[in-house]
Amino acid sequence: MRSFKWRWLMVLAVVAVVAAACGEEGTTGGGGGADKVTLQLKWVTQAQFAGYYAALDQGYYADEGLDMTILPGGPDITPEQVVAGGGAEFGIDWLPSLLAQRDQGVDLVNIAQVFTRAGITEVTWKDTGIDSIPELAGKRVGVWCCGNQYQLFAALDKNGIDPNDSSQVQIVDQPFDMSLLLNRDVDAAAAMTYNELAQVLETENPKTGKLYQLSDLNVIKLADVGTGMLEDGIFVRGDWIADEANQDIATRFLKASLKGWAYCRDNFDSCLNTVLANGPTLGEGHQRWQLNEINALIWPAALGVGVMDPELFDITADIALKYAVISNAASSDAYQTDLAAAAVQELQDEGVDVNGADYQKLKVDVTPGGE
Repeated sequence: MRSFKWRWLMVLAVVAVVAAACGEEGTTGGGGGADKVTLQLKWVTQAQFAGYYAALDQGYYADEGLDMTILPGGPDITPEQVVAGGGAEFGIDWLPSLLAQRDQGVDLVNIAQVFTRAGITEVTWKDTGIDSIPELAGKRVGVWCCGNQYQLFAALDKNGIDPNDSSQVQIVDQPFDMSLLLNRDVDAAAAMTYNELAQVLETENPKTGKLYQLSDLNVIKLADVGTGMLEDGIFVRGDWIADEANQDIATRFLKASLKGWAYCRDNFDSCLNTVLANGPTLGEGHQRWQLNEINALIWPAALGVGVMDPELFDITADIALKYAVISNAASSDAYQTDLAAAAVQELQDEGVDVNGADYQKLKVDVTPGGE
């Protein structure tokens, strides 16, 4: 793993470059008297963040008086560091990572919880017979760094396996693809339902000449083993959101963003095309799979999209403390629901379906190479 210092310097460099490139990807191109705001994504431009790009494309941010910039993430960018350093007002990251940063004294607050379900899994080959967390003992297990490892580490610890003891399990710093699993260099690999799992299914099985099938795999969902934690929440600096003027900006930002997610639920193909226009690196087939899986992590949203469920927060916080993600119990001021609730109420008053109670996941076919 690269050093903290090196990654922090990279963060500052990337923020500076993107900020200087007015008119590059993710900028509005001028907002007159609008409030300028920046969102730091957790990862590169893809359907995982479709709602924000849709809100930008549909003019929802402009409607709320915001001059919006979206900064793509990457393997050397930690959103909490960018926001804490003033490189963006808003960031996207997983709740356990935010709690870990707060545990180290970084003043960050979750203001909206977009995903209500965990999408992280560990994937193994069916022929290995490894289909549960206890069977990972003594095996080579891939996981991503930089705040993505907590749910797996909690699952291992829950089953009596110390992730920091190489005699019990060999943790492998996994690249953000499935090459190690495909080459059988690890026995298990981390995979999001909306991304890396599809990468395996989009790959040809050399033994059959056809694409791999789900029947070739064991997919261990960490939510099913009791350590699934909340992912993809929106956060800000605590001192920034304490300002009433910034609370107003944040409410408008949330209203536009959450409206974007409702748009992606109800206008699947249009939303997909917006993502492809902003980030054409990944193929249409892969992005289609991803958007479908992302929608399923958001909808239905019983309390209204983006409104944190206190019970789900407590579950995540309890797991984080029990399995040493944090050393001190998470405090109740780690999140607030008032701004998201206000945004949801405004959307509801305008006739936007903020719950998606009738949402049904689409059937999406895998395509070779995700094309």
